[in-house]
Amino acid sequence: YNRVWIPDNEEVWQSAEITKNYKAGDRFLHVQLEDGTELNYPVDPHALPPLRNPDILVGENDLTALSYLHEPAVLHN
Repeated sequence: YNRVWIPDNEEVWQSAEITKNYKAGDRFLHVQLEDGTELNYPVDPHALPPLRNPDILVGENDLTALSYLHEPAVLHN
């Protein structure tokens, strides 16, 4: 149950927790948004959503210390 970033039209990125194991070939990623909304997010197996960094790394001054360095991680930090 990892957390990922889902593109959003209003907030640019929304944090979501994966609620069901993803298997190669699945067309949807079952996630729950922070507001409790459950969503079947359509995915391209070659472009899965970016993983979210652990909470302990939020607010890190040195971006190179982040486990995952991508647009949503930098914007959130």
